[in-house]
Formats: sequence, C-alpha cells, structure tokens
Amino acid sequence: MKRLLLLAPAAALTAFLAACGSSGPARDASQPMMYVSSQRAPAYIADCLESKLSRVRMSRVGDATEIAVGSDSNNSYFVTLTPYNAGSVIKVMHPANAPDDPPEAEMRVDIARCAT
Repeated sequence: MKRLLLLAPAAALTAFLAACGSSGPARDASQPMMYVSSQRAPAYIADCLESKLSRVRMSRVGDATEIAVGSDSNNSYFVTLTPYNAGSVIKVMHPANAPDDPPEAEMRVDIARCAT
C-alpha cells in the first residue's frame, strides 16, 4: 500500500510535465498536446483563439466547439472546447505528421492567454 501511495505523486507529476512540455517529433499523436481546464466559457476561449490565430475554422459537435488550426488541406492543431460546470475543458491535439504552423510554443502561449 505504501508503494502505491508513493507512486501516485510521481505519476501525477509525470502527467503534468507531459502536458506542459514538448516531446518533439517522437510525440504520441494519440495523446493530447495539452489537456487543461479553464474558468472561461467555451465561447470566450473560441473567440479569443480566433482573434489570435490565423486560418481557424470552427464547428460545433453537440455541446463541444471544435477548432481546426492551419491550412484547409493540412491542419496543424485540433482544439476541442467542452463545457464543464461554468468553465471549459480544453484539449489540443497535434498530429505527429502535422506542420508546426503556428509554432508549438506560440500555440501554447495563445491557449494559456485565452484560458486565463
């Protein structure tokens, strides 16, 4: 039982670092690049991202807002904004073979600015 309790903080830290850091070209495309919650409503975040990023296309799927970032033929990022309580859950996917347009660091900053 003690071993399980000792591993829990390490697992949480690893998950946090994986969400915040860039793993470069070896990234697992099936895992989100970012997965965070925000006190902001999905509509606010979507409007904010649209004002900061170029080549953005939005669609609705049920309660969620989906945002494709990049050229029509080769999207760089896929952002899903799901309502949660009074805020949102933000999931950002970056396919392994997708271009870095905008660069990943810029995308992370824009997400952070719009989420806070």
